[in-house]
Amino acid sequence: MANLGDVRKNYYKDVLFLGALSADPMIQFERWYQDAERIKLKEPNAMTLATVSANGQPSARIVLLKGFDKTGFTFYTNYVSKKGQDIAANPQVGLCFLWKDLERQVRIEGVAEKVDEEVSKGYFNSRPRGSQISAWASPQSQEINEEYLDDKRKLVEDQFADKETIPLPPHWGGYTVKPSRIEFWQGRSNRYHDRFKYQLSDSGNWKIVRLAP
Repeated sequence: MANLGDVRKNYYKDVLFLGALSADPMIQFERWYQDAERIKLKEPNAMTLATVSANGQPSARIVLLKGFDKTGFTFYTNYVSKKGQDIAANPQVGLCFLWKDLERQVRIEGVAEKVDEEVSKGYFNSRPRGSQISAWASPQSQEINEEYLDDKRKLVEDQFADKETIPLPPHWGGYTVKPSRIEFWQGRSNRYHDRFKYQLSDSGNWKIVRLAP
């Protein structure tokens, strides 16, 4: 087994003060996201999505954030994929953004809900044709043989060859994760990291507390 005990990095780029935080976590997230874009971070919208199956097995994978607003965080996927099946059984999910070059992390907990079909259709229509065909061809998360995807893709290409617009697959669309907890983490030296948690109250207001590193 590789010994990674001596692999460590000291963080020093920034500090996070309570007084500098927005009262609204979505505004605070937008500020940090804009910082990630400003330094041209590669794929700042990449996030870990954690789900739990009906039998309690956790699962995590990287997906791409495709929008956020006061409602929550939106991504798109195959509804019958592993993640889709997990969300159908248990809509409680977690998201995590890691922006290493800024020494920042954002953790989100909330409920995933399907977006309106018209919203999914609008985003699907904006995708490249090749990606649209892949959405029809791939039975995401299912076991397949070597030739399956090439054969299925050819069938789908033939099916829509004479159509200018490819329709939205019935098994594909978006989810919005509506947050109840958002944590902002700023790396600090000597592991004295800054952590602030926004917790949504029953009254719909956000409470901010500092967490120990």
